[in-house]
Amino acid sequence: MPLVSVVMPVYNSAATLGTAVRSVLTQTHTDWELLVTDDQSSDGSMDLLHEFAEQDERVLPQTAPERGGAGRARNLAIERARGDYIAFLDSDDMWLPEKTEKQLAFAAEGSAPLTFTSYFKMDADHAGESTDWVPNGRVIHARQHVDYRAMLVRDYIGALTAMYDRRALGTRLMPEMRKRQDYALWLSIMRDGAEARGLAEPLAVYRAHQANSLSSNKMSLIKYNWDLYRSHEHLSVPRSTRALVGAAWQSLRNARI
Repeated sequence: MPLVSVVMPVYNSAATLGTAVRSVLTQTHTDWELLVTDDQSSDGSMDLLHEFAEQDERVLPQTAPERGGAGRARNLAIERARGDYIAFLDSDDMWLPEKTEKQLAFAAEGSAPLTFTSYFKMDADHAGESTDWVPNGRVIHARQHVDYRAMLVRDYIGALTAMYDRRALGTRLMPEMRKRQDYALWLSIMRDGAEARGLAEPLAVYRAHQANSLSSNKMSLIKYNWDLYRSHEHLSVPRSTRALVGAAWQSLRNARI
């Protein structure tokens, strides 16, 4: 079975961290490693991670040497990865039990080295586990195919569902940007000619409007999107403007779900 390296950045996430980690522990595909980088938390997150590590040797926590943000925390985890595939999960979200198994099978069916899935949204105060999740109708639907041109207009990939084939792409790190590192990584992969394929079935659950979420308040990311288009992708002002409008529309549309 392919080994999946699950990358999880953590910063003061003790309230939701247990649910996120347990959603990996209960995966029906059992050949995985959970690489957690704690970004100098002060709320006991690392103590909780050590408890999980004592119970399951596949949970591999590490403390970042200094505060570096989510992108740096993810890269520190990716650098430790041994897996055939790299997957991503934030510490306030969760995977449904068959997520890894079904996504690996989906990836094996096609030639796209980057895959993603549809996902549910839940409220910030949701207290349930992934194993007792009841579909709620709040679904962000995955597009069937995405290429670089389409991704410049809109980020179609939910980071909590993304998985890339390390055997095909090599080890790909996130650009060291303050925010939007995940979007920049997908773009860099597709800029090299790769396509991404989306699996229609929702297999993860995103916690919306969490005050300390790594990805809360999407509309506040407009500045970072602009910097990404101009400085990282080197787009012209007109192309950057069109992309920014698409990103803003996506944020507003998803916020209504």
